[in-house]
Amino acid sequence: MPELHVIVSGRVQGVGFRDATQDMGQQLGLAGWVRNRSDGTVQVYARGEAPMLGELRAWLASGPPLARVDGVLDLPVSGNERSISPSQSFARLPTL
Repeated sequence: MPELHVIVSGRVQGVGFRDATQDMGQQLGLAGWVRNRSDGTVQVYARGEAPMLGELRAWLASGPPLARVDGVLDLPVSGNERSISPSQSFARLPTL
């Protein structure tokens, strides 16, 4: 199954980015998670149908209204991301 793993930078913490990403992931029928990172970025892992992952990736480039996205960095997927993905839902994880 196709996967997406990205780090989103900019003004992406304290603006509802995680909640909005979780909502978007659920609306698109994706499984995965979103979490803040201690460096001020947001990390997202998702798996599902390729067109839906594309929609999520495109949405992440702008994010919710109060966010300012400066960049979306694609990362390779390792077993670590898969192992912390809860069942078949889209979760909000604690800060890393």
